[in-house]
Amino acid sequence: MATIQAVLRRKPNKAGLFPIAIRVTKDRKSSFLFTGQYIEEKFWDSKFDRVRKSHRNSSRLNKLVAKKLSEANDRLIDSDTEGTGQSAKKIKNKIIGKTKLDFFQVSGIFLENILRRKKFDQHYNQEKRLNIFEAFLGRKQLSFVDLDVKLLKRFEAYLLYERKVAPRTAINYLMLIRTVYNLARKEYHVDDRNYPFGKGKIQIKFPESEKIGLNTDEIKLLETESDLTVAQNNAVNTWLISFYFAGIRVGDILKLKCSDFKDDRLYYRMGKNKKIVSLAVPEKAKKLLYQYTSMQQHNNDLVFPYLKGSNLNDDKQVTIRVKTITRNLNRRLEMVAEKLGIKKKLSMHIARHSFGNISGDRIPIQMLQKLYRHSSITTTVNYQSNFMHKETDDALEKVINF
Repeated sequence: MATIQAVLRRKPNKAGLFPIAIRVTKDRKSSFLFTGQYIEEKFWDSKFDRVRKSHRNSSRLNKLVAKKLSEANDRLIDSDTEGTGQSAKKIKNKIIGKTKLDFFQVSGIFLENILRRKKFDQHYNQEKRLNIFEAFLGRKQLSFVDLDVKLLKRFEAYLLYERKVAPRTAINYLMLIRTVYNLARKEYHVDDRNYPFGKGKIQIKFPESEKIGLNTDEIKLLETESDLTVAQNNAVNTWLISFYFAGIRVGDILKLKCSDFKDDRLYYRMGKNKKIVSLAVPEKAKKLLYQYTSMQQHNNDLVFPYLKGSNLNDDKQVTIRVKTITRNLNRRLEMVAEKLGIKKKLSMHIARHSFGNISGDRIPIQMLQKLYRHSSITTTVNYQSNFMHKETDDALEKVINF
């Protein structure tokens, strides 16, 4: 006789949360059906096999678990009528066969998992991409059997030639679809025979991206231009602060506080990987920052006023605000570039490329790794290779200069 029980699996995900599963046991061997829901271990009541009331979504989660148990028991009864010579795995497969989720159901679970990890920026981007995929299909249901190579190639062509996205952006869409498909394979036992990715199918290969930064003359124009509106001047100053600190990301700049500056050094925690960073404040940066810090009344005030009034403890609200502010900054920077005759694209992210462009091959790669705050030297080498041209330029000149 097989038994079915709701359990909390002991292997946590990257966020430290544990999966709720339905365990099917037969002849002392168990197999598991995952519900796609994760909670902290302290919220699971192992005595009654349910989520504790102290969890904010306990009622909804327990209803889901009860539903899954009911469905599994119904399938188990059907399975038992077919004979006793079935393993726990076979019984599980029979249960799964009638309760498979489609692509968009699994993608919903995927998005929920991102929210639980409080990756609001990632959630915003991935949800937007999934909405575009849904709009392309013209329907809200898609079985994994129908998600084949032909469909994905049509979608890629749609992105490239109708939506006019960059090739690298199109690859990001395909990576997202692959990630959702892999989640379905791992936790919902979707048949691998229809998997559309891999050799001879859809292969994920990132095209090289063009990284072009400003040169010293162009940056001097930004430093000295005075005929700008207040909004344009603030945008340029924000860009210059990013450049002066080796390309600090815009989200981190907007959250800088006066208290982050101590003894002529900047101390802050990176939003991307939570690393603590300490950098000396260059003289150019001191003069520029004084324009903003001298107007602040409290040491805990933000340096730049863009996020003023936002609840900095609300990560979701801050993420949305940063996106809006960045768009506005980039629009003003484009106006400045046009006014100054700078032909290159000018945006907040280009500050990082500009630092790489000017440093070129003049600074040891190990030092650049520290300045960029890269975890791996390989990342620094690959990034900086976009700007290290001296040796190849000299070699080219030697060949053709005869």
